[in-house]
Parts: sequence; C-alpha cells; structure tokens
Amino acid sequence: MWHIFVLMSKKVLILGVNGFIGSSLAWKILQTTNWSVYGMDMSTNKIEHCLGHERFHFFEGDITINREWIEYHVRKCDVIVPLVAIATPSMYVTDPIRVYELDFEANVAIVKKCVQYKKRLVFPSTSEVYGMCDEKVFDELTSNFTLGPINKQRWIYSCIKQLLDRVIYAYGENNGLDYTIFRPFNFVGPKLDDIHEPKEGGSRVLTQFIHNVLQNRPIKLVDGGQQRRCFTFIDDAIDCLVKIIENPNGVASKRIFNIGNPNEDYSIAELADMVVELVKEYEEYREQAEKIEIVSVKSEDYYGKSYQDVSARVPSIDAARQYLGWEPRVTLKQALKLTLDFHLRNKDYELNEYHLR
Repeated sequence: MWHIFVLMSKKVLILGVNGFIGSSLAWKILQTTNWSVYGMDMSTNKIEHCLGHERFHFFEGDITINREWIEYHVRKCDVIVPLVAIATPSMYVTDPIRVYELDFEANVAIVKKCVQYKKRLVFPSTSEVYGMCDEKVFDELTSNFTLGPINKQRWIYSCIKQLLDRVIYAYGENNGLDYTIFRPFNFVGPKLDDIHEPKEGGSRVLTQFIHNVLQNRPIKLVDGGQQRRCFTFIDDAIDCLVKIIENPNGVASKRIFNIGNPNEDYSIAELADMVVELVKEYEEYREQAEKIEIVSVKSEDYYGKSYQDVSARVPSIDAARQYLGWEPRVTLKQALKLTLDFHLRNKDYELNEYHLR
C-alpha cells in the first residue's frame, strides 16, 4: 500500500515529464505527497495514469519553443526539475550540434530563470561527466573528469553536462542559487522505453537486448560487452529524488549526489546473458530465447568512428546515505523481472510496489 507522507505543500515543475524519470517522479509525487506537479512534454504515453489527477497540470509543449510558458511556471513553482535532454550515444556521434543546442543552450536558459526568480533547481547531471576517470569509485567532489580528444564526439554530452554542473555550482556560490545536482547511474525498469520500437544503436542497451530476443535478432555486444555498469532500479532512484525535492532543513541544498547501486555492477555481456535467461522463464518466448545468438561488434561499426567508451562506472553513494538516509534496495535481476513482467505479461505496475519472487 502507498504511504502518504505529511509534507509541506510544494509546486514542482517537471520539464520532460513524459520521460522515464519524469513520468516516474510525477506519479510518485502524486501518490505519496500533497505536492502539485506542473509538467511539460511533447507527448503523454507514459503519464496517462497522471492525467486527470487534481494535482497534475500538463502542457503539451517544447522547451525550445514555449519559453513564455516555462518562465511563467518557473515564477509560479517552488522546485524546478528540467529533465529534457538527448542522452543517446549514437546522437552524440551523428548529430552533436543538435545535442549541444538542446542539452546546453535550452537548459542553461532555464537555469538562468531559476537564478532570476530565486527558485530551487534540481538538475540532472550524468554518470558520464566522470568520463574516463581511472578511479575505482567515483566521488562527487573529489574524482577527476577525464574526456577523450575532440575528434571523439561521443564526449560532447559529457562535456555539456560537466559545464552545466560548473555553471550551476558557480551560480550557487556567486548568486545564491539553491540547487541540487544528481548524477544517474544506469536507471532501469518498466517504461524505460518501448521495447517494440527500438533503433539499433540509438536505444538504451536493455531495451535493445529485450527487443532483439523477442524479434529473433542477434544481440550485439559492442567490443565484446566487457564494459561494466552499475544498474539502478527506477523506484530506488525516484525515492532518492523525492528526498532531494523534500529537502528537510536544506540537507540537499548546494550538494551533488550520485544516484546508483554500486552493488549491482555487471558487464554488458553479463546483462545480455541475464536477459536471455529471464526471457526463457516466459513459456511463449522460451524457444526463441534458447536460440538467440550473441555476437561481438566493433564500436566504430556500431556507433561510428567518433565513439569511445569507458570500462567501468561505479558510484560512491556515501553522500546520499549521509545526507538523505537513502539506500538502493532492488537487485538488477529483480529489476529485469519486473520490467519483463510489465512488457510481456502486461502486469500492472505501480512505482514502489515490489511484487518480487
């Protein structure tokens, strides 16, 4: 059952509310707080359960076009959460200017409005800001950021997000901006993407793997899939975000938090194997899962010659533990099972309702 928290009423503006994080955050807020959500996005397929709720106010729009609506709602709301960005590696390589225009130019304008109207900003950074950092565990305040050369355009997204982090930090130091920056580490779960319409090279890895199994297509492991990532269940991540927005006694103000699960550290090859084994548990898909081929492809063939990758990303979550009392709870296997149940069994899924076996 849901537990309604008694929290001071807030008005939360979520730009990109129909995305994976935005839709999950909006639903959690509506179900567990008395806050109101004002959301903008270009579609509504992931927020149908929010539409019609008395505390949910939706506007169909584009952050690069509807600037007056955004400015009005920045002034009106207490907390601003801008979640609109291109976060697809193939786009970093094939259309870096578009990535720059949306991810940096459009978002820095929103940051400036938060400064102008003295509003609290909760901003998504990325685990990619750490780049090719050679430390075993990434710390928000002490780890160095190391990026590849200019001709490896894959790093434009990381560089943009790093610059935004620095701009936000500077506004906090020099202009009193109340901000929290959070860095997601591979969030996964139901509604991540449409598993039936991925684009090879342009979709998130879990979506692509599930789709390929269902369509009897080989799973392609870029450079053998030896890259390691820490996977974080969306419910755990949203729990952390709600604590950041709540911000009791200002504990999250002017801080940066990694949101990840360092205990769920797997190679992409191990992820592929886990997906295949779990799909075998669904009788109607078992035969094709047993026949699926897993192949290795070169990164330059899959993403293009401007691509570069890192071997591992493990977050320190000491700050989230210390200041927010947050701890991830769900394993990758549990997260994958819930995701497959949602897509293959059409099981109703509600954020934070764990039906785990």
